[in-house]
Amino acid sequence: MKICLKGARIIDPSCQLDQYLDIMVAEGRIAALNVNLPAEGTQLFDLSGKIVVPGFIDLHVHLREPGYTDKETIASGAEAAAAGGVTSLFCMPNTSPPADSAEVVEQIRSEATAAGLVRVFPVGALTRGRLGKEPADFKALYSAGVRAFSDDGSPVEDSGLLYRIFKELSCYDGAVVFSHSEDLSLSRGGVMHEGLISKLLKQPGIPAVAETAAVARDILLAQAAGVRLHLAHISTAASVEWVSWAKEKGLPVTAEVTPHHLFLTDEAVKIDGALAKVNPPLRPETDCRALRRALLDGIIDIIATDHAPHQGSEKELPFRDAPFGITGLETAVPLLLSGLVQKGLLNLSGLIQAFSCRPARLMGLNTGTLRPGAPADLTVLDLEAASFVEPGRFYSKAKHSPFAGWKVCGLPVLTMVGGAVIMKQGVVQNVTGS
Repeated sequence: MKICLKGARIIDPSCQLDQYLDIMVAEGRIAALNVNLPAEGTQLFDLSGKIVVPGFIDLHVHLREPGYTDKETIASGAEAAAAGGVTSLFCMPNTSPPADSAEVVEQIRSEATAAGLVRVFPVGALTRGRLGKEPADFKALYSAGVRAFSDDGSPVEDSGLLYRIFKELSCYDGAVVFSHSEDLSLSRGGVMHEGLISKLLKQPGIPAVAETAAVARDILLAQAAGVRLHLAHISTAASVEWVSWAKEKGLPVTAEVTPHHLFLTDEAVKIDGALAKVNPPLRPETDCRALRRALLDGIIDIIATDHAPHQGSEKELPFRDAPFGITGLETAVPLLLSGLVQKGLLNLSGLIQAFSCRPARLMGLNTGTLRPGAPADLTVLDLEAASFVEPGRFYSKAKHSPFAGWKVCGLPVLTMVGGAVIMKQGVVQNVTGS
């Protein structure tokens, strides 16, 4: 049956669209956009007062499966994405076994298909076993449909090896390296940002230069090798300067920022303890301001969550022993709407560009748009809906967050993937996972 979405404001920066139109969905695709489309014989959704945007695309998610299903499963992560208005996600390869082979990639895809919710794109490892010793089998991974490659969380320390990897991947059309830029010789042993708060709490620090030095190295190696480079979760003002330099040079370099690096500072560690322990660590307010400005100016292209779930018992360990990571799939859109759009720091079109259109364009997807003929992947927003962040209600297995109790205004109220409604009013539809 056809679906008719009526009465909403349609915002799609990919085709410079911002007006009140009806949307007709047929056979899983956008069939038409126009005023007063006939609704007879369709499943009608009255979306008066709502906003329809291209579905959000998250380039940085940890689904933990295979191997760590106590933290998250592909099914529970897909449910969390659907609840958060995310229609496509890229899952990182730090699983057990790691996604360094076509077999693991196909296993992830099979589980995602069984979940039947969002589109899941596996990220392939840069090195075999993510051990940083030798390149992964890029030919096999690429043949299996992988286009993004990363050793996320375990940066390749050997610059010579990384240069060889970059040169090899530059030969594969559409391949993108997702770089976790961190100089481990500078950060090893640290548990939070090195600064006044780490000294106050007597915790070993991770200096900002541990990221910035690696960002500079990765950009320069990518320039020499001619590979497309995407810098994950940058967190420092100095990293922004390097990204700006790369863009001025016309290099194919993009960068992402997470909501937690936009809205939380290292002060959060004093209040939330290990719930605010992330890598890269939360930085001072000066860095947060630089990140927000870079996002507004387009130096930072993309928003991604770095959704990294852990068991509650792990986050209750002493701070030095607790794992790095934060949940993000279900909080990102409300936080961004409340903390950026509602405060006038970024308009809604800019948010959609950063969290949908540009990720789709970077990865060569046919989503991130509402053009007729495109897959009907869309998110409906209610900018008037107010709520509080309640981790106990998360679909993710990780039911904790440093944002717990934050009041948000603006929520995703409907998620559609391929013409199928997978979330309505916060409730995930036809849940098949656990």
